[in-house]
Amino acid sequence: MWENARRRVATCRSTGQEGRTSLPVINLEDILDEVIDVSDTRDDGFKVIDRRPFTAEGEIRKEVVEEQEREAKREEIKEATAAAQAKAEAAANPAADAPKKLPAFENLIRMIGSNAAMVLGAYADPNTGQPVIDPDAARELIDMLDALQQKTKGNLAPEESEMLTDLLGKLKLAYLDLSKAMAAEMAKVTAQAKKGKG
Repeated sequence: MWENARRRVATCRSTGQEGRTSLPVINLEDILDEVIDVSDTRDDGFKVIDRRPFTAEGEIRKEVVEEQEREAKREEIKEATAAAQAKAEAAANPAADAPKKLPAFENLIRMIGSNAAMVLGAYADPNTGQPVIDPDAARELIDMLDALQQKTKGNLAPEESEMLTDLLGKLKLAYLDLSKAMAAEMAKVTAQAKKGKG
């Protein structure tokens, strides 16, 4: 725009006589047309956005609520990603002070567990071929494993803790089944004894 005006001024000066200063002749209509043309081609570089949370009526704007929901979702995703990443790092790098698995402890648990299973009738006596059933001995061995679990809580490797919990659960169920079977057999024998006397 101003470039055309400068050229016109320069041409006016060049046509003037020496020693005489002539005033430039400027056609204002051409300049105004250029100004209007330039304003039409101007790039809108910014946009005004109303970011106030409330409307003129005092109600919350729909856009504000949507933005808050999007922000909450972003935060949830960030937290979930951070938790998953921390969990993966913890799994990849176990703590230095984490208890280590000891074969001797596993052997102790297996020995007590197999003895308890034996007196619950899981194994047959090699001499007689009959299962050995001693509920009192089984109860003592199960109580020993229970005491070991309570006293070593938090000091066992995860595999050891899982093995002990699993073994105790199975032994307790077997003991319960044996107790029920013995009670049913005892009731049957008592009922037959009463019929035989009467």
